[in-house]
Amino acid sequence: MTGLATGHGFHFRVHPSPASWYPIGATGRPRTLPCPRFIAKATVIMSDSTPLPADLIRQLEQLAAGNASVDEVTDWIRAAGGPECLASPADHLRSIDGATVDLGRRDRCGFGEVIFGEGKSAELITRIIQTQLDAQQHALVTRLDNTTAAQVRRCFEHAFYNPLAHTLRVGQLECPAAQQLDIEQVDQIPHVGVITAGSTDQHVAEEAIETLFWMGIPFRRFDDIGVAGPARLMASVPQLQKADALVVVAGMEGALPSVVSGHVAVPVFAVPTSVGYGANLGGLTPLMGMLSSCTANVAVVNVDAGFKGGYLAGLVVSRIQHATTQASG
Repeated sequence: MTGLATGHGFHFRVHPSPASWYPIGATGRPRTLPCPRFIAKATVIMSDSTPLPADLIRQLEQLAAGNASVDEVTDWIRAAGGPECLASPADHLRSIDGATVDLGRRDRCGFGEVIFGEGKSAELITRIIQTQLDAQQHALVTRLDNTTAAQVRRCFEHAFYNPLAHTLRVGQLECPAAQQLDIEQVDQIPHVGVITAGSTDQHVAEEAIETLFWMGIPFRRFDDIGVAGPARLMASVPQLQKADALVVVAGMEGALPSVVSGHVAVPVFAVPTSVGYGANLGGLTPLMGMLSSCTANVAVVNVDAGFKGGYLAGLVVSRIQHATTQASG
């Protein structure tokens, strides 16, 4: 038996088993629907050979048995991410000259694909960014030199380049400089603390900050509070304890993350830098020191990988934001 259910502007064609489900228009042909969770639109067609999520099958079984209404099932589908939650990952890939752009990453992972700019031409980066903008996604490019950045920026109305971080943000609307959370709001708003051991680590911290700002994650920064001046760190501890995750950027011997982590009850993402004299070994010394940390709440990323430290901390706070929204809703 094949049935047609209608509700909330959705049309579903339901087959008991094997199941096919897809949105259809008045003519019975697949049509493009606005996804309620995201701005981008997608046309989703599920073939008989495409396995449906178990939760959706249960919902459809409840509908077929008369134990759930069309409104209830469509509300569930909206909460699950709308029709895009059923699409194959291949449906979100866009092949352009020189790259395959993953436009489905935001749906799967919460945030869009980030462009590693080093080694890419300005033309290729521009094509990738335009593909993301066409899908109503904003772009972040890392490791982008000044010359290439200037060429790319000319192609977009709304872009911000940070020459210290070597990052470029491009969006549909104005891209302002990253602004940290007001100190009066740190008790009320989940946020990330970004710490540098020394001023020469700032370029790596700036990459973490630009990443957080692109993710929409509030942050506070704490500059030059390394272990060479313990009083500076201790003066900052009360504010560090209000953060929900920390990114600690340090070169030289890389001792700061272990010291910081002993004062806080949140994840500490340690970022070793290549800053230091010969025995720093291009960041290998702080990397090995951080990996050898005896404190339980330290996780370590690659040398000079401010993006990775910022992204991981941003994911932590993003989940807190989501849980808070769900609880208040």
